[in-house]
Order: sequence, then structure tokens, then C-alpha cells
Amino acid sequence: MHNDPASGPSEQPLGSLGRTHENRPGLPRGRSSLSSEEVGSAQRDRLVRAMIAATAEQGYPAVMIADVVRRARVSRKAFYAHFADKQACFLAAADLGVALMFRRVAEAVAAVGEAPEPLAPLRAGLGAYLRFLAGEPEFARVFLVEGLAAGPAALERFAAAHRRFAELTRRWYEAARTGHPDWAEAPDAAYTAVIGALHELVAVEVRARRTAALPELEGTVLRVHRALLMGWPGGAPDREG
Repeated sequence: MHNDPASGPSEQPLGSLGRTHENRPGLPRGRSSLSSEEVGSAQRDRLVRAMIAATAEQGYPAVMIADVVRRARVSRKAFYAHFADKQACFLAAADLGVALMFRRVAEAVAAVGEAPEPLAPLRAGLGAYLRFLAGEPEFARVFLVEGLAAGPAALERFAAAHRRFAELTRRWYEAARTGHPDWAEAPDAAYTAVIGALHELVAVEVRARRTAALPELEGTVLRVHRALLMGWPGGAPDREG
């Protein structure tokens, strides 16, 4: 674990993505009711979850393949049947968490439906994002902290998620502006800035291991979105400064 005296132990129970099989039985060997495809799928799932748990606890640079296979209760041979190296397993773990994160956001926004209040979809999406990370503290640390030390491919994963959030925000804002022409026209830079602000606000809490409190940021991040988008001066970036 990181030598951070202020961090203390994990602030809440494990999220589902960080729940490993370290203290559970291994997969059956030899003849069993499971097909080889089912065994392989189970092995891979165990490994990516073990990678999330190990990275959140130890930090990416310190994680060894031995740590991952021990937590997953699979063999080193099984690890290399699925992944070329530690980074490949980390990227698969990040992909799993990101896919689930965007699914939760999309479900929350869809549940709002044709809301008459234009901020309702934004509020729903932001709330879902914050609640998801609060419920998955290990993945939150992997996504917002440890991925920065996992190499260029991991950084691109984060950048791609950043761009995807910015595009979702742009779609919401442009749709909302059709009924509110008085709202400022926001340039591309505004969407990049607002998602950057969102992720930094969240990362501060994750680094301090206050992930459970993330839903309390909902009002703040909503105000940041309104300030940076609706209040963009002149609706265009300053190209002279």
C-alpha cells in the first residue's frame, strides 16, 4: 500500500470490481461441469478484478503478476494464457470498469426520459458517475490515480474516457439550448475544461481516500458545469490571450 499516513485503511467495503477470490476456492481442475470456455472466462474475470484490487492497494508500479494470480486463485500459466504482461491485464481491468461506468451513466440519463427541466439529464448523469465511483473505490483509484503510472496506453484510456464525457456533455447542452437560446454557445474548449474540472474535483477525494463521500460533490460539479458552459463569455474562446 502507498506509504501515505493520512490515507489509513480503505474507507468502505470493497466494490464489486475489487472483490477477488483470494480467500475462496480455486476453479475446479480436471473433469468438471464447466466447459473450457467457461473456465477461461472465469479465469479472465478473476484476473482483471484481482488487478483492480492489487493496484488500488499497492499502487501500479509495485504490483507483480504473482500478486494478481494469488488474489485470483489461478496459475501463472493461466495468466499468460489471457494476457501478455501486467500492463495488458491492467488495460483490460480499466476497460471493464470504464464500460460499466458509462453504462450506469447512460441508464441514469435514460431513466429521466423527456424531462421538462433541462438540467435533469445532466444532474442524473453526474449523480450516477459519482455514485458509481463511490461504490467502486478500488476502480476509482485505478481510473483516476494509478492509471497515470501505467504507461501511455493507460493514459490514452483515460483521455478517451475524458473525450467521451465531453462529447456526452456537448450533446446534452446543445439539445438543451434549443429550448434556451439565451444560454451561451459553448466552444469545444468549454467541454474539455468542464470535464477536466470534474475529474480533478473527484480525483482530490479519491487520492485522499474519501471516495465514499463523492456523491456529496453533486451540487458543486453541477454548478461548475453551469458556470463554464452557460457563462462562457461571448460564447467563443479568447484567441488573443
